[in-house]
Amino acid sequence: MSDRQINSEESSYGLFVGLMSGTSLDGVDAVLMEIEGRDLASITWKVLGFVSVPYTEEERSLIRAAIGSGTAQALTVLHGKIGRYFVRSTRLLMLHTGTDAGSLTAVGSHGQTVWHQPPRPDERGVTLQLGDAATLAEELGCAVVADFRSRDMAAGGHGAPLVPWSDWVLLSRPGVGRALQNLGGMGNVTFLPSDGVFDGVRGFDTGPGVALLDRVTQLATKGAEPWDQEGARAARGTVIPRLLSDLLDDEFLATPPPRSTGRERFGDRRVDEIMGEVGPRSEAEWNDLLATLVQLTAQSIALSYQRFLPIGAVHEVVLTGGGAHNPTLVAAIEEALAPLPVKLGAAALGIEPDAREAVAFALLAWAHQNGVCGNVPVVTGAAGRRVLGALYPGR
Repeated sequence: MSDRQINSEESSYGLFVGLMSGTSLDGVDAVLMEIEGRDLASITWKVLGFVSVPYTEEERSLIRAAIGSGTAQALTVLHGKIGRYFVRSTRLLMLHTGTDAGSLTAVGSHGQTVWHQPPRPDERGVTLQLGDAATLAEELGCAVVADFRSRDMAAGGHGAPLVPWSDWVLLSRPGVGRALQNLGGMGNVTFLPSDGVFDGVRGFDTGPGVALLDRVTQLATKGAEPWDQEGARAARGTVIPRLLSDLLDDEFLATPPPRSTGRERFGDRRVDEIMGEVGPRSEAEWNDLLATLVQLTAQSIALSYQRFLPIGAVHEVVLTGGGAHNPTLVAAIEEALAPLPVKLGAAALGIEPDAREAVAFALLAWAHQNGVCGNVPVVTGAAGRRVLGALYPGR
């Protein structure tokens, strides 16, 4: 338990909201969970509802600009705006589930990452997630737990990925070694061992997910398409072998875990560098670039598994995140990982796949309130297990 005393009656049962806005910048995912129990030995849970609220193009542009070169003023203003975006998403979730915000035990808010700098041998890492939690606490009237990554980074970790802990709690399956592969803006994997032992859990960022693909699509269509719908453009393209080889030589892909990355490495700036090398002019050339970036994501996942997972212990791969809705990307991953079975959907995962990360932060809010450690040190590189997050009391 933490030093703060928890009322056992209050903490034994509760309604928790999890909020997540990822590096894909597509919108805010919000989930409502019923969680009962004061520790992992007694926990029971149920997902009661899920909504995904897309950002408008104007909102998405504001966030992208802040990530690229935001001033102190721009970041501060965006901090307040994202807080209100999260309030909007929570209220829509409450409407969807017929729940009153006054009945919530707590909201777990990841916020929107605008900068993430992993630790170096001579310097601890830093991270910044925007989305004013005080605005959420004031507007919704309930407790909010936020800033989950900072404590792990203060203990020498990467502060990411954090989802492996909740994956282990909620999604382990006896007798099945599972690789849960997220395809957000970045890619990350959780390995859950078949014996369910915590010490066997592994996780790390695999490299780019769909961030590069989305940005190239926006440039190719002059902003008319935010992403490659159904992977149709990439499917019409042909891989550029030299470019793919150069991209796969990125030093991050050879770096052993613990490791994390973000748009700082695989974002707009990297797209600008690629454009300087290939400079596509025709639609066919844009499609070739997209086909190449699809292979980059697929091959980086396969290389990561071969290098850093106990590959013989992996029995199935389950895809989640926005990229799992791209048939061209899914097919490339299936080919790269063959003969491993690659699965999709709620039946395969155990929960709605698009809700997976939001579920993690609902559970982390429960963990914070009950003094339960929510990081996996072998995954993040932290010096030890820590209770994550900072509490903003409700009205």
